Amino acid sequence: MAERPEDLNLPNAVITRIIKEALPDGVNISKEARSAISRAASVFVLYATSCANNFAMKSKRKTLSASDVLAAMEEMEFDRFISPLKDALEAYKREQRGKKEASEQKKKDKKPESEEHDKSKEDENEEDTEEVKMVEDDDQKEIENEEEDVEN
Repeated sequence: MAERPEDLNLPNAVITRIIKEALPDGVNISKEARSAISRAASVFVLYATSCANNFAMKSKRKTLSASDVLAAMEEMEFDRFISPLKDALEAYKREQRGKKEASEQKKKDKKPESEEHDKSKEDENEEDTEEVKMVEDDDQKEIENEEEDVEN
């Protein structure tokens, strides 16, 4: 768990980016207002996490799932956020599937290249083996010729 209460706050850079995206151009926000929003967001996240954790514990699980978070939002009476959260979750899942499929496709595309590389290496190894055999045969013939010369 956190050692200091400040450790539970969300990162200021993230909060600032979210605020800037939410406000129209030309609208500024004071440092105090940004700090208040940051604290409120941190409290909300901690509360939502605690409620979601209760649902996970009731189901005898240690890992929070999306359904736990959605149930927590309902329990906290934030029903109007459930539908947008479900939409965002589906979009996230589609994105992850797309990334996974792209990664698998890259692996499939790389595999034939590596197989070709392996085949060319095998061919090189076979050529090397044949050369070694030829050299060994030549060496053997030389030895036999020398033995014949010695006998004669």
